[in-house]
Amino acid sequence: MMQAGESRSLRTSRAKVGLSTASVYPESTAVAFELAAKLGYDGVEVMVWTDPISQDAYALQRLSQHYGVAILAIHAPCLIITQRVWTTDPWTKLQKAQFAAELLGAQTVVVHPPFRWQRDYARSFRKGVQRLSQETDIRFAVENMFPLRVRGREVSAYQPSWDVAAEEPYRDYTLDLSHAAVSHSDSLAMLDAMGDRLSHLHVADGTGLPKDEHLVPGRGDQPCADVLERLAQRDYDGHVIVEINTRRALDRAERERDLAEALAFCRLHLVAAPR
Repeated sequence: MMQAGESRSLRTSRAKVGLSTASVYPESTAVAFELAAKLGYDGVEVMVWTDPISQDAYALQRLSQHYGVAILAIHAPCLIITQRVWTTDPWTKLQKAQFAAELLGAQTVVVHPPFRWQRDYARSFRKGVQRLSQETDIRFAVENMFPLRVRGREVSAYQPSWDVAAEEPYRDYTLDLSHAAVSHSDSLAMLDAMGDRLSHLHVADGTGLPKDEHLVPGRGDQPCADVLERLAQRDYDGHVIVEINTRRALDRAERERDLAEALAFCRLHLVAAPR
């Protein structure tokens, strides 16, 4: 407790706050760069998906230069809807993501654990990601996912598990707070389990519904503020990426307000009081 007359200053985190291009959907990747520049984000994370620009590293480079917005991370095409983006081979996807990251000066490639039906990929996933990590300075940060709930039962679509923090440690992790809400995980416990291996954070909120909500932080029940403050306390030097769902925004102005609110939330809580 602070005594009378004692002054204490807050320490601001070194972490950069970026905008996931997925946060502007159904608008385009190019719009994400435009809004990131307008709202004052430190950069973007590119979600590689069906938008052709997101798949073209040289087009992304031109967007980055045009808007003066850094590309902080590349999210490899690991979603069901992106199974055929770049290629159907998961290892080629990661190699292409690595090439894009190196060309664009990104620090991180975000990776999902394999789907259960990707048996060969799943068997070699851990060693393969480790090998890729040893060949480059790019961080391959494996992301926590969530189970599906069917008739009161939990079923994992991922192999060996959606809970990547509970397995043998990966070199780098992405912690997604919306995914933690869906899986009913303790986000702070997951943060502790990932420890110093956490190199990337997806900030979004959730209420525990069996769907990935990606709410503006502060609008759900996840400890988004506590997570950010703990990262500031430990002098976290990874990236904080706003990955929210603005699909229901009535117009561009409402989408911008949500993105600005999420950025302000992160800036507010990425501070730490002296120990």
